[in-house]
Amino acid sequence: MNASSLALVGFEVDGWGRLLVMAAGLTLAAALCSFAVGGMLGTAGAVLKLSPVATLRWVGTFYTTVFRGIPEILVVYLFYFGGSLALTHLMHLAGFPGFFSLPSFVIGVLAIGLVSGAYQTEVYRSAYLRLDRGQVEAGLACGMGRVVLLWRIVAPQTLRFALPALGNIWQSVLKETALLSIIGLVELLRQSTIAAGATRQPLLFYGAAAFVYLVMGQVTGIGIRSVERHLSRCRGR
Repeated sequence: MNASSLALVGFEVDGWGRLLVMAAGLTLAAALCSFAVGGMLGTAGAVLKLSPVATLRWVGTFYTTVFRGIPEILVVYLFYFGGSLALTHLMHLAGFPGFFSLPSFVIGVLAIGLVSGAYQTEVYRSAYLRLDRGQVEAGLACGMGRVVLLWRIVAPQTLRFALPALGNIWQSVLKETALLSIIGLVELLRQSTIAAGATRQPLLFYGAAAFVYLVMGQVTGIGIRSVERHLSRCRGR
């Protein structure tokens, strides 16, 4: 790689470094929001699948079956086009003519979050089933309320069991944000494509994007493993 190539990915006047960093920040924000949405949906889905009510279990199973069975890119397309049509129809009913659409960031977060939530549902459900029932019964025998029992016994141990699998799901969510380039969100892959087309240096910018994805994945993975070790030490004490 020569000096002129390095200058293109640098922060000089003609460099694309600043735009790539901004796009990487947007990628990380989209991944974090999608993972958080998936966490909420995954918790709700796990509650549904663990419910003694057959109808609620069916709803949870339907959710995980659908969103784990459809390719992520198709979910993004369905939300992008279907969401725009639904919003436009609602606005027309309210008396506002024209075409309406949600921002690409919101659509992408919802789409990836729903897919992530389907996988997180199974992770939380499996983690809950690994709990030592004796501890739960002991907590109830000591007079713990349901909220205290959830906060002090059920939630920490469920999270500890779920964390290794959640780390894998996080890595998948981070990479899946690249799909949002197809709906116009200028995240890392989209910005790299723009830069590659403008400079006719596709290998340089796609290679830079791959490196940034790798760094983000490794750094966040270290954070997740640190939390996992911390929870393990707390259990030991």
